[in-house]
Amino acid sequence: MSGRQHRETELARQIRAKGLAAGRSLAQIAEEIHEKCSSQFGTTRIKGHRLAHGVALADVIEQIRALFERDGKSAPGIGETLLSAYESGLKRPGPEYLHYLCSAYRVEPASLGYDGPCICGHGHKMPGVVRGDLQEVRPDTSPGPRELLIHPIGADPSADGGEEDENVLRRTLLQLLAGGAVALDGQVLGSVENIRRRMDDTLVAATVSPAMLDQWEEATIGFGRQYMSTPPLRLLCDVLLEFSAVRKAMERRQPVDLQERLCRMAAQLAGLSGMIMVNLGDHRLARSFFRTGRTAADETGDRALRAWVTAREALVPLYYGDPREALNLAKKSRDLAGQTPCAAQAMAPVVEARALAMLSGAGRKEVVDQAKRALSRARAAFSQMTASEQDDAAFGYTERQLYFHQGDALVKLGQAMEADLILEQALTKYGPGDWLDPTLIKFDRARCRLLEGDVDEALEIARRTLASLGEGCRPDILMQRAHEIAREVEAKAPGHAGLKVYLDALRSSPAEDPLVGGGS
Repeated sequence: MSGRQHRETELARQIRAKGLAAGRSLAQIAEEIHEKCSSQFGTTRIKGHRLAHGVALADVIEQIRALFERDGKSAPGIGETLLSAYESGLKRPGPEYLHYLCSAYRVEPASLGYDGPCICGHGHKMPGVVRGDLQEVRPDTSPGPRELLIHPIGADPSADGGEEDENVLRRTLLQLLAGGAVALDGQVLGSVENIRRRMDDTLVAATVSPAMLDQWEEATIGFGRQYMSTPPLRLLCDVLLEFSAVRKAMERRQPVDLQERLCRMAAQLAGLSGMIMVNLGDHRLARSFFRTGRTAADETGDRALRAWVTAREALVPLYYGDPREALNLAKKSRDLAGQTPCAAQAMAPVVEARALAMLSGAGRKEVVDQAKRALSRARAAFSQMTASEQDDAAFGYTERQLYFHQGDALVKLGQAMEADLILEQALTKYGPGDWLDPTLIKFDRARCRLLEGDVDEALEIARRTLASLGEGCRPDILMQRAHEIAREVEAKAPGHAGLKVYLDALRSSPAEDPLVGGGS
């Protein structure tokens, strides 16, 4: 035992002796040990309980093994090294081990320094005889841990408190892979938010191998490639499991170069999660993820990355009701990018043009000129991007996205002829496996016909587009566009014969489906 440990133990022994003499409970003594020893020795709450009981690590291990045996379980893998890691704060017990530690000390998780209730759902406090070791064990009639968690092969049951949230996503992913229908319910959304918040906590709070970082970076790039073709809820599960792994690596500060790489991945994965949440129609969670992404990106000092997160965030208010905020975020992204050639230099001016059109409406010459100047800047910036950025639909900006977004801006500006030509070009750049962006483009072309006064053709294009969508291909972001067509026709020609047919088709379509591919 080191001199520091010896002094810690001696002080704890004195506190324990005085506490027992005064008739205080072991839980009260443990709290006093933590209060008086933590500042000098870094004594954690969980260690304070062992010192309050006056026992060694081996005694606690034997108690836990006895509890496992009582519950008919095979011998646990916990040993003195792992328990010591819990006591030093280097690791956190998983739900099962936390349950048995609470059982051994007869306290709740909060007394040991951990959040949340125990997975058994029952209290652990129980009358016992105070002795010089752990409290005398009386039969514990409370049920053991509920077998609700899925532990993948090789998983460490002592994983941190985010394991249950990860398992929710694993179960969801398994159901999706099996072809089952999965609702985007409160449990899934709660797990998504918990994982994001833990990353926030870690960012404001460790060494990982360069080889592991390489693998994570490759996985992150791979998720970006899957963005346009993989159903978003399935991709979200994959992304957030990787996101959680990166967070765990960041729980202890790494060397500067490794920490910067981890923060970069955290920013990219948070941004990608925000993009997926936009497609799923949850703009609140989307904004939360983008805020987390900004926090991580700020740690890197990379202007291009910070500008990318901000430009992507600007799409949330653009699609969900506040073009003025979208315009402000686009300008902020442009300022962050500065003179650095990057995707955001092209993305931000396009968002700016689309927001200007939404704010001022069609036909105003000064607005049209201002928006077209922004689109011109976007084309010039796109030509300066690297080939890899021009091929990356998630972390870069592709030519087809540029054409699509230019056409969309021109539609909003009332420039029907020019918009239709650009949108027609955009359609030729998508492959047979792409459907969401091409569908949005077709709705934009229907709006071009409306601007030209051809209501019949506009409704026919919109109706054919809607009819071509298979089951599971009607996300919230797309159905909003479909309803916009109906509203514009109703305003322009309220008694039109084809409007009722189109409205009937809309009513028969589900408003939202979480099992769809991503959009740009």
